[in-house]
Amino acid sequence: MKNIKTMDKKTLNKFIPFFVLAVFMLWMKTYITQKTQFSLSVDGTIQEFLLFLNPLGSALLLLSLSLFFKGTRKYISLLLIYMGTSFMLYANVVYYRFFSDFLTWPTLFQTQNFGDLGGSVATLIQPTDLLFFVDVVILAGLVIMTKAKKESGSFKTKAVLPVITIALAISFFNLALAEADRPELLTRGFDRNYIVKYLGMYNYALYDTVETVKSSSQRVLADSDEVTEVLNYTKSNNASANEEYFGAAEGMNVVYLHLESFQTFLMDYELNGEEVTPFLNSLIGGEDTLYFDNFFHQTAQGKTSDAEFMLDNSLYGLPKGSAFITKGQNTYQAAPAILKDKGYTSAVFHGNNGTFWNRSEIYKSFGYDHFFDIESYKDLTEQDMAEYGVMDKPFFEQSAPLLESLPEPFYTKMITVSHHFPYNIDQSLTTIDKGTTGDTSVDNYFQTARYADEAIEQFFVQLEESGLADNTMIVMYGDHYGISDNHNQAMEQVLSKEITPVENAKLQRVPLFIHVPGMEGGINSTYGGQIDLLPTVMHLLGVETKNYIQFGTDLLSEDHEELVTFRNGNYVSPEIYSIGETFYNPETGLPIEESQLEQAEKFQENGSYEMELSDQLVNGDLLRFYTPNGFTPIDPADYSYQGILDPEE
Repeated sequence: MKNIKTMDKKTLNKFIPFFVLAVFMLWMKTYITQKTQFSLSVDGTIQEFLLFLNPLGSALLLLSLSLFFKGTRKYISLLLIYMGTSFMLYANVVYYRFFSDFLTWPTLFQTQNFGDLGGSVATLIQPTDLLFFVDVVILAGLVIMTKAKKESGSFKTKAVLPVITIALAISFFNLALAEADRPELLTRGFDRNYIVKYLGMYNYALYDTVETVKSSSQRVLADSDEVTEVLNYTKSNNASANEEYFGAAEGMNVVYLHLESFQTFLMDYELNGEEVTPFLNSLIGGEDTLYFDNFFHQTAQGKTSDAEFMLDNSLYGLPKGSAFITKGQNTYQAAPAILKDKGYTSAVFHGNNGTFWNRSEIYKSFGYDHFFDIESYKDLTEQDMAEYGVMDKPFFEQSAPLLESLPEPFYTKMITVSHHFPYNIDQSLTTIDKGTTGDTSVDNYFQTARYADEAIEQFFVQLEESGLADNTMIVMYGDHYGISDNHNQAMEQVLSKEITPVENAKLQRVPLFIHVPGMEGGINSTYGGQIDLLPTVMHLLGVETKNYIQFGTDLLSEDHEELVTFRNGNYVSPEIYSIGETFYNPETGLPIEESQLEQAEKFQENGSYEMELSDQLVNGDLLRFYTPNGFTPIDPADYSYQGILDPEE
């Protein structure tokens, strides 16, 4: 018996340095990754210290779970935990390279999108990424070398508890220091960059888990009283229609052209002395067309689906994941349903799989009569296909007869895909050279933008030839950024200026064109966002919106407040830009005067409250408790797209 105890003590002593090495490697690996792979805007000694400290408590706590196992299983469990955390860290690095954001549970469950993402993900993986797993190989090699299979010893619980206590003490000290530097970090923070910067990658994952469970339970606990607060807010913030424009498009057809990944900097931009988007440029300030040059995307992790969600509902996308997927069965009072009572037929045209972003289900909740997806587009060649569906030119060509077959008036949305990351295109289809920054995504961006511009011109010609042009309002909007701030070094070459925080915020502008036959055109510099599109379009159609719960306001109204709030808590207005933890003057790019601070904080408080109300409405499915006068609720069971998705059935 004495010999066995001696052997166990010997083997346990062998495991301890192995455990300490694993903790140290995971700590350093996570710190270096957070420091070099994410743009966390670390400012000052305290934040730098927290970034260094925060992986230690998590690494020690997670790996200490292996101490509860006996014998060989200690090593195996330690290695598995180490591999799991390493993979999670690397997955976030790859995701961050394009989205400048971190993975959340809702995005991980968006599995219906995964099949179409292969090519995009491949472009984000770099050869040097193998270095992320060198430590895993080293650890596995050490397990083999220690001959762990011969060990049988284990740690007693009372020996493990001090390790866990130390880990928790470090984590709580970390949290206390973080709260001192950033008060209400966990209760008011919308920006995941802050959570990772202050608490670390693994504590962020825990925070995300808790928040996901909380939002999922909101619908079960919601009651009709909760919608009253939201309704009172939207009614008190309603902007009356501008009499000059109200009803300017009354009775007309509506066609939304979804400009995938278009940013405003493309407008009037010349590459090597040649306009990138000559057709769209020709519409700016032209007859019958209003162009908004301070219009911002407000999307988060849902990207394109967030943009659609806002333009159809005037509700904010969720702070994590996509409402299209997680809230597809909710009750909505979307544009197609509102216009259905006005005699409109509604349809969406998209040359991709109907299940992508759960469109084939949530469109039923919105009240769309028809959904023409990839199955509606026939006889396509390899050259006709982009990574995310049908190339724009054949897409518009084949959509034309489908559009013409709809009973008028109609409300439709046409979603383009050619100008989509990673911006690959058959060179035989290009009519402009690539950029020369050395950044592949940025350089390719101009060629696919030109192709999309030519396709849009083709659509306008088709509309004229069909006889629909004189009675159709066309709304063209950019859905989200195409070039993330991870490419700012290349963008400085493109724009020939430094990308400061203010300039980066201005890069979040996306084009908005509203073309109405017979309406006076021009350039409108009003600040607005995608949340404002629905009430703007409804008022142009002569539809009053004051009884609906909509968080946006008419861009053409004199009562429109020029405040655009983003999901990360930042905002822009003509006088103040809130970026990170600093308020800027948009004209000078410098921090604002102290006299403006009260107004800046009021803007931030108002924007945060509005998004909280929107999240409360969406997570609680509160529209099921409220029906405006004259509105006919939608029953998704009344809709089926099967006959259109597969006409042969």
